[in-house]
Amino acid sequence: MRVTWVDPDEERSSPIPWALEMKAISVEEPSRLVKTLTGGILGCGGWVLSRGASDSGTVSMLFEFERHACLDIYSVLIAARLELSQYGHIRFTELCQCTRSRQQECASEIASVDLEIQTLRAQPVAYAPRSGLA
Repeated sequence: MRVTWVDPDEERSSPIPWALEMKAISVEEPSRLVKTLTGGILGCGGWVLSRGASDSGTVSMLFEFERHACLDIYSVLIAARLELSQYGHIRFTELCQCTRSRQQECASEIASVDLEIQTLRAQPVAYAPRSGLA
């Protein structure tokens, strides 16, 4: 009789080891935010696979990049004034630290980010005419 041990982590592994799902919030207008992030990601050598904004102000982006650019990509997200979730910051920090410690082995591996951003759309302000002031 032959016994085969199955590693439970092996079964759940993604084809892309660094496939991150992240959430964030932003005060930027959705279409401007999409343009800013797209330009920044492309400028770092990344690939934007999909992007879009809904009527409710939710921005969705799926992008990939070589791991050697992880710090640049992280900087783009922060420079775009995104408020990443705590989990998002932790995972991106892990990616950057792991890449830095294994630079020779993994610099050209691909990382993927599925990012959902809820924008805080400004409400229109109603102005009342002033009376009695000259």
